[in-house]
Amino acid sequence: MNFYSFAKYICSTILKIKGYRVQGLENVPAEGPFIVACNHLSLWDPVIVGCALPRPIIFMAKAELFDIPFVGIIIKGLHAFPVRRGHSDIAAIKKALTVLKNNAVLGIFPEGTRSKTGELQEAMTGVVLIMEKSGAPVLPVKIYGSRGLLKQKRGTMGVIIGKPIYIDKIAVPPDISDRRSWIANKIMKEVDEI
Repeated sequence: MNFYSFAKYICSTILKIKGYRVQGLENVPAEGPFIVACNHLSLWDPVIVGCALPRPIIFMAKAELFDIPFVGIIIKGLHAFPVRRGHSDIAAIKKALTVLKNNAVLGIFPEGTRSKTGELQEAMTGVVLIMEKSGAPVLPVKIYGSRGLLKQKRGTMGVIIGKPIYIDKIAVPPDISDRRSWIANKIMKEVDEI
């Protein structure tokens, strides 16, 4: 059993005790690469999504997390890789494309940071760039109840998984000047409306 499988087993057990719910597993592709795009409410979100999906997820994580003692070791052990927010991080984009080229699953939070209110924030365009370059679909995943995870009442937290979104199936209105921003926000709207 590798570290990812061990961590998933432990965390899944804790989440099951908390009454964690997963809906929409039938929408998860059994094979091939895809990008998991989620809303972002708490530090627990990668754990919650990682436990929901049957395939391992390699998450992009903000670079600062890798400098925190213990946290950095754990996320490296889970194969996460750093992204410098607020910059055009070409190394992170290349790593994301390599993950997908290897038929693996990439995890990304298009909002770039946790929402303090629970409301959707403006989505960053990196997810669209990765879709365009890789041809991989996005699997929209809505997380709910992850704030204050350990204090939550039983059965009030989980994920809802939507149907995959393919870049070539998205119809962008002709009057839109920033196509990537429009698509990124459309993806997050899909996440919100699952």
